[in-house]
Amino acid sequence: MSDAVLQPRASQAPRLGSPAEALAAARAFAAEVAPGAVERDRERRVPVAELEALGRTGLLGLGVPVERGGGGASAATIVEVFRIISAADPAIGQVPQNHFQLVDALVRYGDVAQKELLLGDVVRGARFGNAWSERGGRHPLDTRTILRATGSGLRLDGRKYYSTGALTAQWVPVLALDEDGLRVFVFLPRDVEGLAVDQDWTAFGQRATISGTTVLDGVEVRPQWVLRMPAVKQRADTFASFAQVLHAAVDVGIARGALAEAARHLGTRSRTWFEAAVERPADEPYVVAHFGRLEVRVRAAEALLDAAARGLDAAAADPRPELVDAARLGVAAARACGAEVALEVTSDALDALGSSAADEAYGLDRHWRNARTHTLHDPTRWKHVHLGRNLLDGVVPGPDNFLI
Repeated sequence: MSDAVLQPRASQAPRLGSPAEALAAARAFAAEVAPGAVERDRERRVPVAELEALGRTGLLGLGVPVERGGGGASAATIVEVFRIISAADPAIGQVPQNHFQLVDALVRYGDVAQKELLLGDVVRGARFGNAWSERGGRHPLDTRTILRATGSGLRLDGRKYYSTGALTAQWVPVLALDEDGLRVFVFLPRDVEGLAVDQDWTAFGQRATISGTTVLDGVEVRPQWVLRMPAVKQRADTFASFAQVLHAAVDVGIARGALAEAARHLGTRSRTWFEAAVERPADEPYVVAHFGRLEVRVRAAEALLDAAARGLDAAAADPRPELVDAARLGVAAARACGAEVALEVTSDALDALGSSAADEAYGLDRHWRNARTHTLHDPTRWKHVHLGRNLLDGVVPGPDNFLI
């Protein structure tokens, strides 16, 4: 196994106490990482320095409640932060997605000691990685990793894949089952003995996420590291939907980033078509209309994304079942639309750019590769199924559905 150097914690990351501060920090960070996106993708480089810089921004603490030193940010603010960063580099945008979901899990389900230990580390700049999925299972949360009690304490053995962010995180939360078959998250310090993370991530897109294999070999687990999830949910909540809307933000960010870069390429490197009788490619009416159509598509996806995030905030403020269900379906719509628009724009935006757009030096192909890779995370077709069933029969997925 090949390990990167573990990133240090900031002594105390700044607390971003308002949406304006959070969005300003996101824009500054996005501007910092954008110039290296093509090179990181080409070299499959682990973004160690960039993620260390992310830890210093205070953005990782946005989901931590104010009373625990965090930003206490709304879903709408966090989603916009993800969209901004993902427009600059969606691989770096995706890395903290599970971090924010696990912060949410601790806020919802953690005990006082766990919140003090783990959320306290987050406000100091620590980041959670991810070791959830296993290859060969029936679905993404089908796990064979068991937390076992032995004569000398708790032990964890297993093998995970799609471990986004685990390589460079300070904590690696592992999805496991306890001996009663109940689902738990085990928060492991990244440098704990028996935990190793490989760089065997070979996907053609989202390369800098380094979402490879995590191996757990007889890891000693302290009881306070074990977050027990509800065995049965009597009614639906928005825990899964919050994770889904962050994925949607990555897709919508990809679409916006691709369209903006295509427009720049058109203005600096493309040539006019001889039949157009214009001086600039941007003066050809068909090109103008083409980019205008794509702009409408991206704006529609951005609007659905913002509406979905605000629906989550409304359900958090007033968790009546009808508001929770509306929020879940709103996220499903944003997720479906964002995925489809990302794939459309990252392909069609190149159509008016000419042959120069295919030059590897510009890396324009990475947008489609990133979109195609990320949108395979879970099937868009099932978002349409849920929305269609609700429209036709008033049916909403039950509380046991972990992807809506």
